Amino acid sequence: MSGTSAQLSRLLTLLPWLLARPGTRIADVAAEFGVTEARLRRELDLLWVCGLPGHGPGDLIDFSFEGDTVTVIETAGVERPLRLTVDEALALVVALRALAETPGLRDRDAVDRALAKVERAAGEAAAPAGRVEVALEGEERVLPVVQAALDAGRQLHLSYYVPARDETTDRDVDPMRVLVVEGRTYLEAWCRRTEGVRLFRLDRVEDVRLLDTPAQPPPEAQPRDVSQSLFVPSPDATLVTLALRPAAAWVAEYHPCESVQESSDGGLTVRLRVADLAWARRLVLRLGPHVQVLGPPELASEVRAEAALALSAYGPESRSE
Repeated sequence: MSGTSAQLSRLLTLLPWLLARPGTRIADVAAEFGVTEARLRRELDLLWVCGLPGHGPGDLIDFSFEGDTVTVIETAGVERPLRLTVDEALALVVALRALAETPGLRDRDAVDRALAKVERAAGEAAAPAGRVEVALEGEERVLPVVQAALDAGRQLHLSYYVPARDETTDRDVDPMRVLVVEGRTYLEAWCRRTEGVRLFRLDRVEDVRLLDTPAQPPPEAQPRDVSQSLFVPSPDATLVTLALRPAAAWVAEYHPCESVQESSDGGLTVRLRVADLAWARRLVLRLGPHVQVLGPPELASEVRAEAALALSAYGPESRSE
């Protein structure tokens, strides 16, 4: 199950589970659902802003935290039978049909059963959903070939754009599965070029070709656990330390960090590992005055050199224009 699907399933189960067990220790809840305490707290924060239209008192799910325990104090109607409007029923039918067509979906029967129930309940109101076409990024051109390779157990040849190096690489891969995470479609495969498991975003595949060679991922080619994060840096990746001003604090939310320390001005000092300093350099240049590079020294040097090169384009002649 992809990271997004696993999280959705967990969120749908978490609230009624907590409702039946008030005052449960957060550590015990995390252990029950197989996630870290930090991950659980983020998902509770997400549930905290879910609820009914209006977003006033009593409309949103609410929790009470006492010490290291959590209790549901407002369910926003979760315990009552659901009544969908026509628009809500249509949206649910479209979403379920898109989910049912997701490659690599393990429990297709459960989705089909849920879809059938909603369609029966909606009756004629669900008819317009049949005229809606849902397509994921990269799906129309690349996904059919990827799915054919998975079905036939054959290798693929990819021409793949790597934004970190701004180059297109050619490689043969042994497909393992397709993931849909946060609205994007990925191929997980054993890459013969790097001799490792890699994730390929389908919208970055410039060309794909089905090969006659059978796909034979080696025993060490194990699927990644994407329930915590899609990308997990290797321990030997370069450690980067950045001082972020409040305007750049979002970096800690979007990128896996080894440590995050809050400063007195509301900013953060973060340590994260990167496979390529070029990516870190572009991130720092993008953040501009809202970041300071504390390490490594070569990253600071590269940023200074890149900034100086950019400024040189605005010399006296440019300014006079």
